[in-house]
Amino acid sequence: MANRPDPRAAMTISQLAPERALRRLELTVVRRLEGYLHGEHLGLLPGPGTELAEAREYQVGDDVRRMDWAVTARTTVPHVRDLIADRELETWAMVDLSASMDFGTSQLEKRELAVAAVATVGFLTHRLGDRFGGLMLRDSSLRRWPARSGRLALYGLLRALLAEQDNGELQARSDLAGALDSMARTQRKRGLRVIVSDFLTPEDGEVDSRLEPSWERAMRKLTAQHQVLAVEIIDPRELELPNIGVVMIGDPETGAIREIDTRKRRVRDEYAAAALAQRERTRIALRRVGAGHLVLRTDRDWVADTVRFVLAYRRMAPRLHQPPKGVAR
Repeated sequence: MANRPDPRAAMTISQLAPERALRRLELTVVRRLEGYLHGEHLGLLPGPGTELAEAREYQVGDDVRRMDWAVTARTTVPHVRDLIADRELETWAMVDLSASMDFGTSQLEKRELAVAAVATVGFLTHRLGDRFGGLMLRDSSLRRWPARSGRLALYGLLRALLAEQDNGELQARSDLAGALDSMARTQRKRGLRVIVSDFLTPEDGEVDSRLEPSWERAMRKLTAQHQVLAVEIIDPRELELPNIGVVMIGDPETGAIREIDTRKRRVRDEYAAAALAQRERTRIALRRVGAGHLVLRTDRDWVADTVRFVLAYRRMAPRLHQPPKGVAR
């Protein structure tokens, strides 16, 4: 008898049992991405780390800001002090679980893709002694998952994210700016901060991409102290409308419903232009504050998109840690 395909293989993350879903995520991440993030953690300040190491003689090209003047005066030979790369990393991931994330028209729902993004960061940055914590933003409330070390702690956070289900009731609009402010105030130890959201906010009704999002100021405070990675989750139906006739579109966070005739080319073009402006506003804002920006789509291979982002960041990292222009070398 011919082998029949296993129906469980086609299941989405949320349809699988939690343990099976986590094992599938880990295998996907480890097999396809593990080779890209090997090595010590990059320091959060200019240079490879923040702890002083032994002094050595100055060589052409060394950063003069690391000059050890005491050793130089004693030996009469210029010396610089190397820095030790940070070995322990504290990572906090804030995941937007608002009603707009309970949506998906392709391979995954946006919420499932958000869990996959957190799993990717967790599995690849985890080293002995590292701590990983989480914040879950839903219905204007912020639930905290304490930072702990070990793989079991990471599994606990991912299991909690998978367990968060939409109760079908109308939710209050989530306050992303307030959540970022709270994150900056309460998690003060320097480390990596990962923000996973669709970045849809009330002012997105405006189509001017130059407008500052409500969360930008709070994000700037976060990037001033931590290394920040913003993961933007997108579904293709949020970017353009298909020609399917008259449809009723509702806002899951406010309950507002609007009738739209998608047969009209003008309506579809205006929708696409507004969606493009919203994405551009998000991109420009994240660039202004200095946060890393990874875009994941529910209709694309999120693993391949993550690989491309990692490789691009690796190429940019040496320039990010160079002395500012005009500083003597």
